[in-house]
Amino acid sequence: MPVPWFLLSLALGRNPVVVSLERLVGPQDAARCSSGLSCHLWDGDVLCLPGNIVSTPGPVLVPRHLQTELVLRCHQETDCDLCVRVVVHLAVHEQWEEPGEEKQFKGAADLELEEPWNASLQAQVVLSFQAYPVARCVLLEVQVPAALVQPGQSVGSVVFDCFEAALGAEVRIWSYTQPRYQKELNLTQQLPDCRGLEVRDSIQSCWALPWLNVSTDGDNVHLVLAVSEEQHYGLLLYWNQVQGPPKPWWHKNLTGPQTITLNHTDLVPCLCIQVWPLTPDSVRTSICPFKEDPRAHRNLWRAARLRLLSLRTWRLDAPCSLSVEAVLCWQTPGGGPCQPLVPPLPQENVTVNVSIWEKLKLQECLWADSLGPLKDDMLLVDIRGPQDNRSLCALEPSGCTPLPSRVSTRAAHFGEQLIQDLQSGLCLQLWNGDLGALWACPMDKYIHKRWALVWLACLLVTAALILLLLCKKDRVKVAARGRAALLLYSADDVGFERLVGALASALSQLSLRVAVDLWSRRELSAQGPLAWFHAQRRQTLQEGGVVVLLFSPGAVALCREWLQGGAAAPGAHGPHDAFAASLSCVLPDFSQGRAPGSYVGACFDRLLHLDAVPDLFRTVPVFSLPSQLLDFLGALQGPSASHPGLLQEWAEQVSQALQPALDSCFQSLGAPELRRGMEPGAGTGLE
Repeated sequence: MPVPWFLLSLALGRNPVVVSLERLVGPQDAARCSSGLSCHLWDGDVLCLPGNIVSTPGPVLVPRHLQTELVLRCHQETDCDLCVRVVVHLAVHEQWEEPGEEKQFKGAADLELEEPWNASLQAQVVLSFQAYPVARCVLLEVQVPAALVQPGQSVGSVVFDCFEAALGAEVRIWSYTQPRYQKELNLTQQLPDCRGLEVRDSIQSCWALPWLNVSTDGDNVHLVLAVSEEQHYGLLLYWNQVQGPPKPWWHKNLTGPQTITLNHTDLVPCLCIQVWPLTPDSVRTSICPFKEDPRAHRNLWRAARLRLLSLRTWRLDAPCSLSVEAVLCWQTPGGGPCQPLVPPLPQENVTVNVSIWEKLKLQECLWADSLGPLKDDMLLVDIRGPQDNRSLCALEPSGCTPLPSRVSTRAAHFGEQLIQDLQSGLCLQLWNGDLGALWACPMDKYIHKRWALVWLACLLVTAALILLLLCKKDRVKVAARGRAALLLYSADDVGFERLVGALASALSQLSLRVAVDLWSRRELSAQGPLAWFHAQRRQTLQEGGVVVLLFSPGAVALCREWLQGGAAAPGAHGPHDAFAASLSCVLPDFSQGRAPGSYVGACFDRLLHLDAVPDLFRTVPVFSLPSQLLDFLGALQGPSASHPGLLQEWAEQVSQALQPALDSCFQSLGAPELRRGMEPGAGTGLE
């Protein structure tokens, strides 16, 4: 049997209580005072003008505390409106003096103030009320007899009936005196809706409200709407946001009783449900029943995605708002956990509620798969202390090694050279903050082999040459020099660029010399995309290489635009978009029959179907990756293709490198639609 989690018709906020309200008859406002006080309510509303705070001429009457109570204002037995009763507690405020003011002389007036107050006090108390779209101010005159006047003591209260407000509205109330002797009191309150009040038979807007309860059954969550067969109503599932408007997830207009089924993996803390009758100006009822559900919090972290937009800019994508902490860390080329910088650089906060159920970490590496193969660089942490004191250390698996140092580590051995490189501007700055900076210094030139190792290497090379002479001639050519490959693509988005970077990095690990604009940003900026492509294409084809056209939806659109005679204007695409610039040379090669043997086409599984590639480009082999990686690698090798067993091994390596980037690119295309299991039907899902 399903276990009820939350019954909306019996809940008011966090207190499962149904409240019965007092009824007031008639539309007139009224005021009354506690015993001993006299009060009068001015006719009509007044202007809401608090004015500036002024000094008191003596003891004065001021508001001390605000209190509210919900009542019903009824015109008929079944025609009532929700109304807010306000209680203002009053006190006597003592005489106010300027700070530091000293009494040096006592005149007759001073002596008079020290005597007991023998006159009554009168005050004009203003109540200001705001509840969109209503704004009102009323004035209450209150008089306190002299016997009750004791400075600093409460004298009683005045009650105002009442301010009308809508169900579920947020109301704000201020109270102050005219003239104003202190900062005004204020109170903000969220009014309940039809769910938590015994008003369904009294307020007409609640008559047709759909009633809903939430229950769980194993891995499924059921939203049960108990209404009449003819009831028409709307249902909205949305993600509530701390900042900004809610994000709608699913909406549908329904009729009659329904059971909506959600899978537990769809639950997140900010998932809310809103129902309302399909009538003009109807009351909408909202509830967020999964705020404290541990499964919802686990799902939220699993759905969160961390993306680096630039060197010092990142973005956390999640269905709900989160409060997280982002820190810099480093990782050795061999993998392993990402270690915080020691000593640490300043931490940066990202405002996007830390989960108390599960502490998960999201990790993203700077420029992953975008700058080619990993380099053997040394990370240096430059810490700036007080009075311009600086300290330098090198990050190693054992910790941060101070430079210079006499310890037996790789960084300490090259400490003096690394310091000189840093001072000479040979290191790349990765981070710069108020307290320190992070540098990457190349180590290639310091890697020297001993003479014994050189001789051993010569012997190994000689042995390898003897073995290679026994192999086929075409394999000798491949081993001697890899074939050049120029990758061309359309920069549809950051995710697709990252996918291309992953493919280029994987191919460069094989016997291929890969050229791609991602690794030549400086040359692109200096030469321009068209000149850069001309130079790369001429060099690639002269060396017997191959030009690889990577088709995406954006690339196909550009090709069709050119084929239809509508070439894009210069600058219409990005400043580094070599694909758009290259079409003026690529298309003549295909139309004049020069492409076979020099060009290869490819697209990525799930991102573009092979049938979408224009017919003109199918005069050369076109492959879908990674499903046809084996044939693709064979086409890149050309006539000197390697042994099938080696090609199979390479295909597996490239597929493993591509899959994470391909999954990330596919997920970034848009928010996933609600699965079919959520369709509303005969109690099984959404329709």
